[in-house]
Formats: sequence, C-alpha cells, structure tokens
Amino acid sequence: MTTSNSALVVAVFFASAVEMVEALTIFFAVKTAVSLKIAALGALCACLVLGVIVAVTGPAIVKFVPMSILRIVIGAVLLYFGTKWLRKAVLRAAGLKAKHDENKIFQEHVAMLEEVYVETARTDVKKNVKSKSIKREGFYMSFNGVFIEGLEVVIIVISLGGAGHNIALASVSALAALVIVTIAGAIVSKQLSSVPENAMKTFVGIMLVTFGTFWLGEGVKLSWPGSDLFLFPLFGIYGLSTYIAVQLVKHSRKVSPNEVGAK
Repeated sequence: MTTSNSALVVAVFFASAVEMVEALTIFFAVKTAVSLKIAALGALCACLVLGVIVAVTGPAIVKFVPMSILRIVIGAVLLYFGTKWLRKAVLRAAGLKAKHDENKIFQEHVAMLEEVYVETARTDVKKNVKSKSIKREGFYMSFNGVFIEGLEVVIIVISLGGAGHNIALASVSALAALVIVTIAGAIVSKQLSSVPENAMKTFVGIMLVTFGTFWLGEGVKLSWPGSDLFLFPLFGIYGLSTYIAVQLVKHSRKVSPNEVGAK
C-alpha cells in the first residue's frame, strides 16, 4: 500500500468515525424516546440510500471525469470541508465555541420527541393515531440524523477515493469505522460521549486540507518533492498552523478593549 493510500485509509476512517458517533447519538435518542425498531429502521433506510449514492456516483465520476480535472475539483472540495472543520476546531480549542457534547445533543433530541408525544396526546383522539405520529417523527429523526451525518462521509469517501482512484479502499475504510462505532455503541448501549470527538475533528480537518492541497497541486501538474511522501510535511505545516491559530485566538481574548485602544 502506498503512502497516499495509507493516509487515505486513516483520513476516511477517522472522518467516518466522527460523523457516525454523532449519528449514533441521534439513533439512541430515538431508541429511548420511541423504540429500537423505529430507530433501526430509520438508520437502515438512510444507510441504504447512502450506499446507493456511493455505488452509483463514485465509479461514474472516476470513469467519466478526466483525472486532472477531478483532482482540481476534489482538492477544492476537501479544502472547503477541511477549513470548515479546522475553523470550528480552533474556535472550540480557544473557548469561543462550545465543544461538541454528545450527552447534551442526546437530551435535546429526546426532549424534541417527548414534546411531539405531548402535543399529539393533546390533539389526537385515537390512541393509534397518536402512536403513528410519534413513530413517524422518530423514523424521520433517525433517518435524517444518519443521512445528514453520513452524507459528509459519502462526500469524503468519493472525494478521497476518487482523487486517489481507489473508491473501494475508501469505502472499506468507512465501513470499518461504521462497524467499530456500531459495536462500541451496542456494547455500552448509549451515546459515545467519552470519545475525544473534538480532537478527532481537528485531526481530520488537518488531514482534509492536507489532501486537498496535495490533490489540487497534482491537478495543476505541480510536482511535489518526494511525491506521496510530501503528505507528511504538508500535514506538519497545517498542524503547526492550526496550533498557532489557536494560540493567537486565545491571546486575542485576553487583550481587553482598553488595551487594544491604548495600543
């Protein structure tokens, strides 16, 4: 396996794991407030739709789009997603944005479903109608949660796999993340709140901008020193830049308006 493929596997795995941890939280919220059957049905339907998107779109893109154009477009897409993830990571690390809290998200989704249950209990006369309403809302929440989180995984799989001409490898890496997160969730029977999700998002963000820069350069016929091995210094540069950005933002918070005016 080449350096590029190895890095691809790592990037796709961690990106997929982060999104699936978030999807799992919504799944357990529906399971708690409605039922395991409804939560599983919504999640399964979302996974099937996402699977079809990957199966149809991925090979078609690789087959019909010239590799140079593909890498330019995908490089730009990865830079967009990567900088978006890194921006949030910097703000969280600097204390300007609340850190991702799976327990809080779980409670919010349960509360939303409980509110629907109360409302339908007030308005629906027939008990079976009330039951259908809460089940329909639970299914939609489970489907939507898994689909939205999974869609980012699909974009990353198609982007990294397409640019590297290895959709299958990227898909296997994402599937491995799905299996591991699912097993972990089944073992603990609750949302994975102890996973260092914010640190993982920072790592994935750096990986995405690293690949984005690399593929964009490849697309415009730029010759990287050491070929695939240049991914390591690129990763280091972006990692150091992220650290510096966090420190600068933290420092700016400590400077009071009076101090700023005095300067």
